Amino acid sequence: MTLWNRRRTLAHLGCAGGAALWLTPSADALGLGADKIKVIRYYANPGDAQGRQGQPMVNQSTNVVIIETESGLKGIGEGGEPRTMEECAAMLIGQDALRSENMWQRMMRGYFYPAGREKIHSLGALDLALWDLKGKAAGWPVWQLLGGKSRDYVELYATAFPRPSAGASIGDTARACRDAGFRVYRSAADIGGGREVDRFALVRRMYEDCAAMQKAAGDGGWALDFHTELDPPDAMRLCQMIEDAQLAPYFCEDLIRSENVDAYETMRQHTKLPIAVGEQFGYKWDVNKLIERQLIDYARVTLPNVGGISEFMKIVALAEIHYVGMIPHFTGPIAEAALVNCLTATSVPALMEMLGNGQRTWPYLPKVYDFKDGKLWPNTRPGLGVEVDVSKLTKIGEYATYRAGMALNHRPDGSFTNW
Repeated sequence: MTLWNRRRTLAHLGCAGGAALWLTPSADALGLGADKIKVIRYYANPGDAQGRQGQPMVNQSTNVVIIETESGLKGIGEGGEPRTMEECAAMLIGQDALRSENMWQRMMRGYFYPAGREKIHSLGALDLALWDLKGKAAGWPVWQLLGGKSRDYVELYATAFPRPSAGASIGDTARACRDAGFRVYRSAADIGGGREVDRFALVRRMYEDCAAMQKAAGDGGWALDFHTELDPPDAMRLCQMIEDAQLAPYFCEDLIRSENVDAYETMRQHTKLPIAVGEQFGYKWDVNKLIERQLIDYARVTLPNVGGISEFMKIVALAEIHYVGMIPHFTGPIAEAALVNCLTATSVPALMEMLGNGQRTWPYLPKVYDFKDGKLWPNTRPGLGVEVDVSKLTKIGEYATYRAGMALNHRPDGSFTNW
């Protein structure tokens, strides 16, 4: 593998002034030679992002994947589950690890059916690892590869911020959250499963919470997650109550369930509150309609769920065109570190989710994201800036033999087309 050459890199990346579309930097532009993927190892983490045991949801998986090349470089990613990981990983063996977009297309198109939301999670985990590997090969943090700093830090909102005392009110908690440096305190319906729900009492309770948060945290200092738990009439009634009282949330999240995105046409007509949707979605085709019709104000799509950094940056570009901001959902600590790299390199309005007060640590992650004063800060460590101690994880897969479901067709220029 050719070592990174700074002079050659700058010569390739140099350009005249003026705006340009975001482009993935090629290995050639970075002065890097081909480096083939030798083996991919997959590790189970006993819990998910919220500490629940047994990985209760595939799309909240914090499993760790490590791609190793023939030169010995290792890239770290997060997410997925064993069956779809095996299919995606096997397609990468022997391929040039630095061709991340090529790898993305290969995994997405490599079987008879396009990757669905569960499989795109495994694909996304591998894409994170490919970007981590590319950054390490260049000696740069990923945010530098994506265009350099466009913001100094990423603001956060806190989910489940700890109550300052046993008898503290939701207003007390919102105030403490803001005092800790967070931009926004977020509350939610969170009625939980298996309970009998009085829809009218629930709407009244949520409205009273909003009024208390407004008083404590002020305009834009709080947010409300409807958690998809309300039917449209109740969601619209709650929105109207919030508007009539002139309360000002930063955003209102997942007003209704996500199966039918066209339903947000109706929701948009009935409220002027800022709407944030997308944590249950996969790649860009899932959220495209909501963004293009400006039915939402913030996209909640996240890593690795959308298919990794390669896809996330395309969604960011789509959002920027339509004046939609990004408020990605928290799925895991490695993905959170990747999101910092992505949003550091963009200028779209952005806010990231942090669980609790941001002080949680993971024994298998000696280095992960950099949290301070209620914010996430980009660092200069190569790649995603993450280190993993695999001795604290359980290996559940190792893939060293190439296998693909379909023989992929390509155009004369070498780009993939359909099989």
